[in-house]
Amino acid sequence: MEDFLIGVRLREPARAEDYKTAEELAPHVGEFVLVETRSGTAVGEVRRPRRPLPESKSGQLFHRLVRLATPSEVGEWRDRLEREKRGIVTSQRMARERGLPMKVVDVEMHAPARRVTVYFNAEDRVDFRELVRDLAREFRSRVEMRQIGARDVTKVMDGIGPCGRQLCCSSYLRKFDPISVKMAKGQDLPLTDSRLLGNCGRLKCCLLYEFSMYEELRSRLPKVGSACQAECGGGGCMQGRVKSLQILKEKVVVTFPDGTEAEVPMDLLTWEGRPHIKPL
Repeated sequence: MEDFLIGVRLREPARAEDYKTAEELAPHVGEFVLVETRSGTAVGEVRRPRRPLPESKSGQLFHRLVRLATPSEVGEWRDRLEREKRGIVTSQRMARERGLPMKVVDVEMHAPARRVTVYFNAEDRVDFRELVRDLAREFRSRVEMRQIGARDVTKVMDGIGPCGRQLCCSSYLRKFDPISVKMAKGQDLPLTDSRLLGNCGRLKCCLLYEFSMYEELRSRLPKVGSACQAECGGGGCMQGRVKSLQILKEKVVVTFPDGTEAEVPMDLLTWEGRPHIKPL
């Protein structure tokens, strides 16, 4: 029997995850289903249609879709989401009353275990022991506080990036890779440009996407300041020195002894230690 994957979202702030489903179960996007989780079963909303299990993922373990959810289960799911939204407001109010410098971002209520997780952001460490007691009495559950960083806050809050699309961290990124100023410098981007910062106030995750290509292209070109020879018309060559690189064009700006400059394609340039170039 062929297996399929289907995308199901258990909570509104969360992204849809893949669950394995059999051929006879084919719920539509927007329908509610019961799926297996680490702590038992949970109701979720179908966000991606069913598709065949790719060979590349055949060795991975997936929780299974059990069945369609009943109307009462869907009602309980909607009620829990509403209680979580009210819980955010309540938690933030109580934190403000305690004078705690923190921002409550999300509240997750784990119904079977009577456990509540409060996600918050703060610049420094916060003594929230008294707040936990207040929230435990309010929610009548065991409360766990979890501090998250600026990038995680933006992931939870969601939004639209400068590109006009949904934020990468909210739509498909599974983890945050380290982003450094080196990646901006390697792509010849101005380090003082505020457009390098994402909605979270940190360097954009998309700086990573093309960095490896820039590194590959840069390795094919001479270093700035190195001596080189540029082929001229008639088969002659002129000695010069590399002034700057045009990485995407695979060209080099060369300064000649007479003070002139020229933009020279890489295939008309030779320099010491030039690597054997294979076409990309």
